[in-house]
Amino acid sequence: MTYQETIDFLYQQLPVFHLIGKEAFKPGLANTEALMELTGNPHRRFRAIHVAGTNGKGSTSHMLASILQEAGYKTGLYTSPHLKDFTERIRINGQPIEKQQVVSFVETYRMYIQSINASFFEWTVAMAFHEFARQEVDIAVVEVGMGGRLDSTNIITPLLSVITNIGWDHADVLGDTLEKIAGEKAGIIKPGIPVVISEHGEDDVFRKKAKETGSPIFFAPDSYRVMSEEVNGGFRKMEIDGPHGAQTIELDLTGSYQRKNVLGVLRAVDALNDAGFEISANTQTSALRQVVKLSGLKGRWQQLGTDPLVFCDTGHNEPGIREVLETAASISHRQLWLVLGFVKDKDLGKILPLFPKDAKYVFCQPSTFRGLAVSDLVEKAGAAGLAAEFFTPDVNDALRYAREHADPNDLIVVGGSTFVVADLAELE
Repeated sequence: MTYQETIDFLYQQLPVFHLIGKEAFKPGLANTEALMELTGNPHRRFRAIHVAGTNGKGSTSHMLASILQEAGYKTGLYTSPHLKDFTERIRINGQPIEKQQVVSFVETYRMYIQSINASFFEWTVAMAFHEFARQEVDIAVVEVGMGGRLDSTNIITPLLSVITNIGWDHADVLGDTLEKIAGEKAGIIKPGIPVVISEHGEDDVFRKKAKETGSPIFFAPDSYRVMSEEVNGGFRKMEIDGPHGAQTIELDLTGSYQRKNVLGVLRAVDALNDAGFEISANTQTSALRQVVKLSGLKGRWQQLGTDPLVFCDTGHNEPGIREVLETAASISHRQLWLVLGFVKDKDLGKILPLFPKDAKYVFCQPSTFRGLAVSDLVEKAGAAGLAAEFFTPDVNDALRYAREHADPNDLIVVGGSTFVVADLAELE
């Protein structure tokens, strides 16, 4: 098969979450255990960091991978979903898995794909771990797909766990209270393995789990504080006080929410050094200035244009949308334009009231099967007091309209769904 035929085969044969939603989620590790056994238990042949959380786990994973890579370690990175191409999910030292390796893996195990009733995500995890073992990485940063306790990535025993935060998302799968959702994320905490919590929130849940497992637990805000910050020259510059004294961090991820993620990253680096890694302060500073270059991260408050300023962001749940709007509010502008689309299973009753009534709205529809019809979004938004300036199914047409009608001093933000951002033709 060609690469494209291979990807089409996987999509056709396996239940895929981004296409059909929660019906594709297969909770529990039985399938993953079978896949690990089939592929030679690759998860036992590399060290790993496991990262969970409602928001920020992708950015945190990319930051940690960049730091480890800059420190000279051969570093694997597994994240999901991808924006433009499947190979983005599996990286080594920032480079996506070669397409021929994707083809080779599927051809090798194709006869088992239907006999092991696994999901697209479970097979992708198996492929990633197989590649990390084959390439003999020094360490891999592994991002949880959904939740933690029942996520197929939870097959690993990492040397460090990181949980970024807890917020409302996938409540229909993970639980209808923040405590329940936190309990699912806490499922990645392993016996005796240190865990770093990036933000205070459902602290009691994590402390209880860590006590049960005998795991050292560290809350990043207890060690590090952002004393001041500004965005200038394409960097978020932060003065941070911590156990090693004051330091200046210049991060090429400029979203305001990164101030929370970076504290967890700094505390995680301390834990790694305690475990025998050698990561200097200079290495850490250098890596954080070039996360996008080193890791290939896309879509996190990524600038697409000037005059007017255009940004896109993959924030797609209640806490994520709040952070996006906070970042937008921190930028000087005349008029805010929001180009938005959502998937069907988002609770818009909680999300739409977050948006300002005085913004100008252009609505669109993610190209995934799960995409909410733009006509339905116009109706729901109108009921929430958000009037459509224009609407079209295609995000590129929507952005074109906003650019044509915006003043050079306006600000345009594209988002609402990871899949809206993925549909942007100009996203590099």
